[in-house]
Amino acid sequence: MIQATATPMLLWPDGAPGAIGDEDADKPRLTAYLPDPAKATGTSVVVCPGGGYCNVCVGHEGEAVAEWFRDIGVAVFVLRYRTAPQYQHPAPLLDAQRAVRTVRARSAEWELDPDRIGVMGFSAGGHLASTAGTLFDDGPTTATDSIDRENPRPDFMILAYPVITLKPPHAHAGSRGNLLGESPDDELIEQLSTELRVTDRTPPTFLMHTNADTGVPSENSVLFYLALRKAGVPAEMHIYADGPHGVGMALDHPILRNWPEQLRLWMGSIGLLQRRPRAT
Repeated sequence: MIQATATPMLLWPDGAPGAIGDEDADKPRLTAYLPDPAKATGTSVVVCPGGGYCNVCVGHEGEAVAEWFRDIGVAVFVLRYRTAPQYQHPAPLLDAQRAVRTVRARSAEWELDPDRIGVMGFSAGGHLASTAGTLFDDGPTTATDSIDRENPRPDFMILAYPVITLKPPHAHAGSRGNLLGESPDDELIEQLSTELRVTDRTPPTFLMHTNADTGVPSENSVLFYLALRKAGVPAEMHIYADGPHGVGMALDHPILRNWPEQLRLWMGSIGLLQRRPRAT
């Protein structure tokens, strides 16, 4: 597995909002994986691994993802966000928004394009990424923290077998329970069912799922795609017939290993893989 190109950075060096302790689980952080400058495109992705909102699977849905992206010149920032049982909504969303803001605030330092910062999520991490792409503000101009003044809206989204709806019959009950508790308010369920939060400001989105997924039904991706289509947001969706939940980039799978190539083609088609001129 590849090594990070920077020491994991705390999103809030002085303590995250709402932190209940001082352990690793209380400290959301980003790990940077930067591409070879000769390949760098200037595009970057904040990756939200899955884990049902009770874990963060940084191996096959984090480090392995970074390895693939670095090969095509894209910088990756793997997010360790706060999870249950210590944390519920809104802590994970605050962490994801802060991650996007941090990359945008430091884009010049990392030679990144501040207008080509995406979010990618797997499973419950896909739900987190989709909340970042649908529940955003424009950055509070009066914030004392300069990072908090940055716009948290991602410029594109990549959602792999994502949890989208928190409403029956297609909700992933485990993720919903970990994020909202066992008896969540109906209004909160509605607010965080992100197929209902899509607008014409939602960023262009790539979706991948399998029809055979028994963990998170593919209806989650379908619902989100239809909402994007209704709002006029550019979107591409690939639903494969077979394949289990949680495959990551699936580079060893005889069929699903095709999906990263489809992603690469989509990214190229919307201008995300054009080389960024290097400063002289």
